[in-house]
Amino acid sequence: MAIRFKSQASGWSLAALITLALCMLLTSCGGINRETQATPVKQEITIMAPLHFPNPPSEEIVQEIERLTDTELKIEWVPDGIYTDKMNTALTTNSMKSATFVKYTDYILVKNAIRSGAFWEIGPYLDEYPNLGQLDKTILNQAAVDGKIYGLYTERPSSRQGVILRKDWLDRLGLAEPSTIDELYAVLQAFTYQDPDGNGLDDTFGLTDRNDLIFGAFKTISSYFGTPNNWAIEGDQLIAEFETEAYMETMRFMRKLYQEGLINQDFAVTSKQVQRDHFIRGAAGVYIGSMTDAQRLAEETLKVNPQAEVTIVNRISGPQGFKVWSIPNYNGLYVFSRKAIADEEQLKAVLRFFDRTMDADVSNLMRYGFEGRHHVKQDGQVYLPQESYSLRVSEVNQLHMLMIADLSNPNLLPVKNSEPLTELAERLSEDNNQFLIEDPTVSLDSATYDERGAELYKIITDATFNYILGHLDDEGFLAEVERWRVSGGDRIKQEYMESYRSRPEGG
Repeated sequence: MAIRFKSQASGWSLAALITLALCMLLTSCGGINRETQATPVKQEITIMAPLHFPNPPSEEIVQEIERLTDTELKIEWVPDGIYTDKMNTALTTNSMKSATFVKYTDYILVKNAIRSGAFWEIGPYLDEYPNLGQLDKTILNQAAVDGKIYGLYTERPSSRQGVILRKDWLDRLGLAEPSTIDELYAVLQAFTYQDPDGNGLDDTFGLTDRNDLIFGAFKTISSYFGTPNNWAIEGDQLIAEFETEAYMETMRFMRKLYQEGLINQDFAVTSKQVQRDHFIRGAAGVYIGSMTDAQRLAEETLKVNPQAEVTIVNRISGPQGFKVWSIPNYNGLYVFSRKAIADEEQLKAVLRFFDRTMDADVSNLMRYGFEGRHHVKQDGQVYLPQESYSLRVSEVNQLHMLMIADLSNPNLLPVKNSEPLTELAERLSEDNNQFLIEDPTVSLDSATYDERGAELYKIITDATFNYILGHLDDEGFLAEVERWRVSGGDRIKQEYMESYRSRPEGG
């Protein structure tokens, strides 16, 4: 192509002419990609979330979520067993992601950082979004700090706790499902000493447990004995659970299990994975914890023993009838780092992502995976074929940890056929609502508890384990409780009661 230049006298400079010529040349040769220029840069969002499965979710599904939400996701999946340590390290080094998941049990570790301004207050922004604006105010307030909202919650029932056990072992020994503490003890004893698997070997024990006094067996058994849920208010006094006779009775019961070999002898140092493995390979016949673990436990157990049969029991009667501890209706929270999120515009973009995940197309993808591969649809409902169960476990279920308000999201399609034990677990979780033991301090404030509660509680956890293992007697345990009181426990009580008395009437 020939380019003719005008003279300087006509008003064109040589530099301008050269620039014009280059532009024309590049345009004619395709040197400028107008389509690329017009493509906006996707919003990058970093996330840290716990991984409850051996591997992360399907990259193909994550890419589809990115496409639907117009984001680029950088998700750090941390194995659940080390998640608390990893999250705490990120907290202390101020290296948290844009959105970091904080477990309910770890929230105490974060509250001081919240008060120091390390995280965005998101409450004022929620009404700007169609889905986030509909979040349950009661649950938001359960997780509030000084009345302000800092986190988006993942949802859970009030109590999913129960007893998962080998039904085929019960049947072989002619035992009924336990319905009392004494019957539960008898089952554990029979599973240990009466050859429940019929192999002629002394190679089984009753209960598999782990180094967790909350989500392991201890707290659930403790609630069967009628122990308060963390705290009890009696008149104008606040009483810690471990100051009650019911807590002492629970420790005595657990020590009896330990001394008689009805529980794995290394439970005090056992991880959840090892605890599960005991059940899966048929070393133990009872697992006490979240009933939602039953389906996956059963599936993995069947791979080892195709004749195995698993069932769930939720009603275990104790001195006060049926009792089970409850938890606030959030399993955990996503909080938003001020260091990772530079300004309000970026914060709104991150909130927009979470709001978008609650829409029908994204939420159903995260819950059920791809239609045709992981599920099928029938009459506006989701059908979960048994043959695709393993695919859902390995590719989809990990994404449930990213779902906000997943139990109450109206955009989620109903399931036409839940896996049998999943459906049973959900039904029994609903039944638990009839006899909950609630924590009266959920909506109360104690600065000392937030600052030092974890440190002080370690006194009690160490003492509880040592009592069960036979290293402490009653007097020794009560001495540790007194150490807790003088080290800050009494101050926590005082602050909680001040908060309780200052509540609005009826609050």
